[in-house]
Amino acid sequence: MTLPPSGTGPGPSAVRAVTASGVGKVFATKAADVVALTDVELEVAAGEFVSLIGPSGCGKSTLLRLIADLDEPTTGRLEIFGKPAQRARLDQDYGIAFQQAGLLPWRTVSANIVLPLELQGTGKDERAARVRELVDLVGLREFADRYPDQLSGGMQQRVAIARALAARPRLLLMDEPFGALDEMTREYLQVELARIAAETGAAVVFVTHSIPEAVFLSDRVVVMSPRPGRITDVLPTGLGPVRDDALRESPGFFERVTAVREALHGAPVERANER
Repeated sequence: MTLPPSGTGPGPSAVRAVTASGVGKVFATKAADVVALTDVELEVAAGEFVSLIGPSGCGKSTLLRLIADLDEPTTGRLEIFGKPAQRARLDQDYGIAFQQAGLLPWRTVSANIVLPLELQGTGKDERAARVRELVDLVGLREFADRYPDQLSGGMQQRVAIARALAARPRLLLMDEPFGALDEMTREYLQVELARIAAETGAAVVFVTHSIPEAVFLSDRVVVMSPRPGRITDVLPTGLGPVRDDALRESPGFFERVTAVREALHGAPVERANER
């Protein structure tokens, strides 16, 4: 089976959730300047799921932080839905989730989820309706009144995802949200995230170190080089809209995992049946 051709972005008529043009980031230190990113060119379409993968220190998380306006690029241009990143942040065009759920321990599940809406000044009835919708979406209706220390790690991450979706963002930014979880919980949440992304229609930019995770979730996998980070390849997965456990055992899935691994290594990877 031949993989779809590589590409760096959506077609010319697609709405762009993220546009990065010549983006670079340099961190000044006492010893010397550290070039974290250089000449990043990337487009993410509305509703598209894109994963960033590469070796540790390649700038994946830095790029995500630039998109989120948690830091500023040193060079280049970055737009979110055609706006500067700062404007998109103020307009709450994106939600964000990190490896640690970051829940407030004195707030219940519902109270954690509703926090962005409280900050936004949303009315009480609308807030309550949105929380009911979100606890159902992430499968936590029975735990709505529990506190974070009464939840498993996987449940806490589902709360964090629900909170990130509270203000109905058009873009979801995720920095290794499942990295600290056991493999069984991680695979379960991958299926859930794929479902949630499809149901909400939000674009997703997802940072991961896991090749199978990137392939399972994504429409396209963006491969980055060691520091200074740059995009070396963009691989469409072409796996279709259904992402379930059966997909993990399909020949097409294994083929795409191999393709991403070879792109990361920069050379063909020896297969067991070729030894």
